[in-house]
Amino acid sequence: MTQPRLRFGIFMAPFHPVHENPALALQRDFELIERLDELGYDEAWIGEHHSAGYEIIASPEVFIAGAAERTRRIRLGTGVSSLPYHHPLMLADRIMQLDYQTRGRVMFGVGPGALPSDAFMMGIDPLRQRDMMTESIRALVPLLRGETVTMKTDWFELNEAKLQLVPYTEPHVEIAVASQVSPAGARAAGEFGLGLLSIGATSTGGFNALSTNWNICEQRAKEFDQKVDRSAWRLVGPVHIAETREQARKDVEFGLDLWLKYFREIAALPLAPEGGTQDAVDLLNESGLAVIGSVDDMITQLERLEEQSGGYGCFMNMAHEWADRDATLHSYELIARYVMPRFQHTNQERETSMKWAGENRPRFIGTAMQAIGNEMQKHANEQAEKNAQADAAAKG
Repeated sequence: MTQPRLRFGIFMAPFHPVHENPALALQRDFELIERLDELGYDEAWIGEHHSAGYEIIASPEVFIAGAAERTRRIRLGTGVSSLPYHHPLMLADRIMQLDYQTRGRVMFGVGPGALPSDAFMMGIDPLRQRDMMTESIRALVPLLRGETVTMKTDWFELNEAKLQLVPYTEPHVEIAVASQVSPAGARAAGEFGLGLLSIGATSTGGFNALSTNWNICEQRAKEFDQKVDRSAWRLVGPVHIAETREQARKDVEFGLDLWLKYFREIAALPLAPEGGTQDAVDLLNESGLAVIGSVDDMITQLERLEEQSGGYGCFMNMAHEWADRDATLHSYELIARYVMPRFQHTNQERETSMKWAGENRPRFIGTAMQAIGNEMQKHANEQAEKNAQADAAAKG
């Protein structure tokens, strides 16, 4: 990888079918993040949605506060806060409080809002959402850096606004902007020197736009005298793996169809292919949108993303429940055991040490055998001497 250590995480909407108990669904979300923390995942980003019934976390900040108490090291981000829905001062204040509550583990993901039905209920024109996002970022960035902001737009006003707390994180909370296919996210990230969240990185349009969007981000950063870093670039794509491709395909018969139905009929994202479960698996895999297969299949996907993007900092599984609970958790464990070490180089020295020990085995074995022989001879000599002394004593 271009970066020395690829980070791993999840991007959790979350997705929960409407026939399930929502309290238990949210409990599973907490338990998943606890398990990821134990497995050594780096990040979890939590979504914000207010309609359509499937993505049921309305406040990522409230969820993060609960998840932080259940975990030790995993970083937790809003994935994303829909900026047109919030007054910038109120949102910045909540994020700053979380910076303290999590002892610096919170991240701030921002975007324009994904569900048109959310915007409709609040009387927000979808055509204005991206401009509103940019306006909000212009207020949020200095607020979260401890600055005083006076600013007026047609939808919010700030008069000498300043947060009460200085950032807990030095120099400030990390901020990342959501990007799909359009350049809006990349332009905003570059203008303010922020991270980039490529949510649709594995969709055909998103994949094809990866290098273009990063170039836009870099050019925009140069124009505004900012710096952007590929290590703060996160790519998102759905994955489910098992020991074999056949097992993975069988696993997703549990819940893939409901997920596809939601994206075909409700969500405004063209992600879901037509067809039955196994036909859909073929199309998802062949298009590169998803990985439903083995450890090797996921490794191939990450190498494909590396080549297309030119280098990025974190891969995030678009969290889902295509498989039942045990198979879902097992997929994350397989990634932690066999995929993460490959891209984090954690076994390099182990492999070097094993190779060195193997190549020098004859020398080591010879010396070890000689040492054993010496000890055996030493023991025999001692016994012979003791026996001789005993015989002399018996005769004397």
